[in-house]
Amino acid sequence: MLVVALVAVLSIFAAACGGSSRSSGGSSATTKVASATDFGTMASPCGKGDAKGATAQGVTDTSITIGYGDDAGYAAAPGLNKEMSDAIKAMIKWCNDQGGINGRQVVGNYGDAAIMNVANVMTEACSKDFMLVGEGWSLDSAQETIRQGCKLAAVPTYTVSPQFANAPLMVQPTPNPADYKDAGSAFLLADKFPAAVKKAATMYANYAATVDSTDKWVAASKTAGWSYLDCSQVYNIGGESNWTPFVQRLKDCGAEAVYFSGSPAPNFENILDAAKSIGYNPIWINEANFYDTPFAKWNTSGNGDNVYVMMAYYPFEQADKIPAVAKYLEILKANGGSTSLLGAQATAAFLLWAQGAQSCGSTLTSDCVLTNLSKVVDYTSGGLQSPTNPGTNTPGQCMMVLKLTGTKYEQVLPTTIGTQACDPKYLVKITGPVVDRAKLNANRIAAAS
Repeated sequence: MLVVALVAVLSIFAAACGGSSRSSGGSSATTKVASATDFGTMASPCGKGDAKGATAQGVTDTSITIGYGDDAGYAAAPGLNKEMSDAIKAMIKWCNDQGGINGRQVVGNYGDAAIMNVANVMTEACSKDFMLVGEGWSLDSAQETIRQGCKLAAVPTYTVSPQFANAPLMVQPTPNPADYKDAGSAFLLADKFPAAVKKAATMYANYAATVDSTDKWVAASKTAGWSYLDCSQVYNIGGESNWTPFVQRLKDCGAEAVYFSGSPAPNFENILDAAKSIGYNPIWINEANFYDTPFAKWNTSGNGDNVYVMMAYYPFEQADKIPAVAKYLEILKANGGSTSLLGAQATAAFLLWAQGAQSCGSTLTSDCVLTNLSKVVDYTSGGLQSPTNPGTNTPGQCMMVLKLTGTKYEQVLPTTIGTQACDPKYLVKITGPVVDRAKLNANRIAAAS
């Protein structure tokens, strides 16, 4: 049952692999005096106005109704991914306090898919919402026939399946398509550990999402000079009674760098304990969902001190250097919400949607919003993340790497704190099994809904 919690966070992996310290929340930046309502470098898309008209479902003279949600009702993991919804609720209040979108107040309809109920939640959203904004449902492949059938556009927090990650009527702030990956961390780590990455291995669960994320990483990292030994370890997504044989195999194989796809607790924590017990201490490479407060608190023994985490969002420890991070924490604290990397991604989604909606004025339709967002090719959500290209569903070209030391995350690459390394070569086009499974057409749209 722990597996589903894993599925929910897998989306953060590639989803949080964007770009750098360049520019603002839109496609260009201008120098101006900061306003109290700015979100970092992004001027607030919210404010008073006189927009009118019942231009679409969920839109009236005075309001815009959006759908959002998570899997918090899943019995095996109560509160699963609620930080996304905390962020959307906080951003709705932040926006409405400024006057809404062109004077229309934003109304939110919450949908709890509880993992298995995504089809029911989507059917309900189809009947009343203008668009989906900042939602994240783990089994998002099960929603697509319904969502596309009712033409409900979405600006999600994250995507999991290629059916949604490469879907029509969808724009995401931190693109996670099947056919591209920001491999910046692979290049950075190859420079730091040139010998270790020539003796790499992978460890992943027997589940489609972890298989896909691993295949993408391997394909991308090979362009940075990584080489893989023939000792990949595949574990039961529900956990193993004994992890020692897995880490012993990696040790015997000579793996010096291991890419692990999964969730921090409890599987990876148990793996680190097992590795320590046999004196095995490789470089562990993890996606952004391992930037996790409970995981850091767990590491009092130091068994996770060789864990490296790839990031495109700026960590909360850098709030004193990154105004957008400070703003996110301020808004969530004021609204009593929990903060997390997922919450930051949901905030980025809301800001992107609001930017598109604000530009539509009184002609507010989902087609208008999507048309506006198709022009956003350099998006940072005010500096909360490094630049990505939502308009073409393409990740960014920048990355930073954090290292867990004791109970604290520290930026180690690049060495200048609060910056990210950027290079066009970091954006890697993926080929191979994961793209084959996605069945993309000539427009990079997943063929199956």
